[in-house]
Amino acid sequence: MNKKLIFDSHLDLSMNAMEWNRDFRLTVGEIRKLEQGMNDKPDRGKGTVSFPSMREGNVGICVATQIARYVKPGSIIPGWNSPEQAWAQTQGQLAWYRVMEDEGEMRQIKTRSDLDSHLSDWEADPITTPIGYILSLEGADSIVSVNYLEKAYNYGLRAIGMSHYGPGRYANGTDSTGGLTNEGRELIKEIERLGMILDASHLCDESFREALDVFHGPVWASHNNCRVFVPHNRQFTDQQITELIERDAVIGVALDAWMMVPGWISGKSDPVDMGVSLSQIINNIDHICQLAGNSLHAGIGSDLDGAYGTEQSPCEIETIAGLQKIDDLLSVKGYSEMDINNVLSGNFIRFLKRNLPR
Repeated sequence: MNKKLIFDSHLDLSMNAMEWNRDFRLTVGEIRKLEQGMNDKPDRGKGTVSFPSMREGNVGICVATQIARYVKPGSIIPGWNSPEQAWAQTQGQLAWYRVMEDEGEMRQIKTRSDLDSHLSDWEADPITTPIGYILSLEGADSIVSVNYLEKAYNYGLRAIGMSHYGPGRYANGTDSTGGLTNEGRELIKEIERLGMILDASHLCDESFREALDVFHGPVWASHNNCRVFVPHNRQFTDQQITELIERDAVIGVALDAWMMVPGWISGKSDPVDMGVSLSQIINNIDHICQLAGNSLHAGIGSDLDGAYGTEQSPCEIETIAGLQKIDDLLSVKGYSEMDINNVLSGNFIRFLKRNLPR
C-alpha cells in the first residue's frame, strides 16, 4: 500500500456501535443507507467511519474509546444517572471490542511488544491484519471509585481523560470551571501509579493547570485544537500547548467543525457556508509545530463520528479515508517527508513505545 500509515488518536468506535447501532464491518455507504429516514440523532445517514473506510485510508492503528458520562439530576447534558450505570455502559462497549477481536476486525494493543508486532504485521499485510487499537476512557465519571481503575487497567485501559463536558466527579471539563475534586486528586495518583497515560483533552483551564502540576506520568491530548484560531475554552492556549510540548506530549488535532472555525452554531451552520476545510487542520498542525520548533508534537485525533457526521466535518471529508489528503496538504505547506510521517503516525507511535508497559 502506497498510502502512508495514519494513527488516529481519537475514535468513538464502541459508542457508535452500541448507541448509534452501527455495524462498522459495513461500508460507510451501507451504514448510511440503513439510517435513511432516521432522525433520532442529527448525524443519521451522515457517518464517515467504518472498518473498510479505515483500511482504504490506511488508518491501521487508533486510540479507541469507552465513554459514558454520569450526570446529576437536572443536568442539561445527557448522561447516565449513576456512576454504576455509566460503568456498566463502558463494559458493554468493552464487550463489543472483544467481539470485534474475535471476528478478526480489531486487535488490542496493551504493551510495547504488542505495538511492535502489530506495526510489523500491518506493514506486511494491511488488507487482512486486524486494525490495532489502544483503549482509552473519555471522561472518568464511569470509574465508580478509585479502586475500579486497576480493574480497567487489567482489561487493557491505557489512557484516560479526567473529564468531558461540564462539571465532573473527578475534574471539571469543557464549559465549566474549577480544579480537581478531592476524588480527582486520588484518581490522578492512581493513574500515575499504574503508569497510565493522562489525556488532557476536555480539561477546563483550572483542572488542566492542577492536573499537570500534580501528575508526573505521561500526558497527551488525544483530540484538541488551538485557541488562537477558535477562542473557546475547549481549545488550548499557546501556553498550554507549550507546556504539553515541554512534557513531551503529542496533540492530536480534531476535525469537528465547531473546533475549527469561530462562530459555528451546531445544527444551523453548514461546512460549505462556513468554509470548513482541511486547511484549518493544517493551520492547527502548523501552529503546534511552530510553537515546538519541530514536527514532533502534532498528530491527528480526528474525532470523526463523535456524535456528528459530514454535516459538521471538513468539506473534503466524505469518509475517514479522506485523512490521507493531509499528506499532500502538508507537503504543499513545505513539510518534509519525515515531518509528514511524524504527524500522520510517527509521533504517537514513538510516544507509545516510550510509555506503554514492556
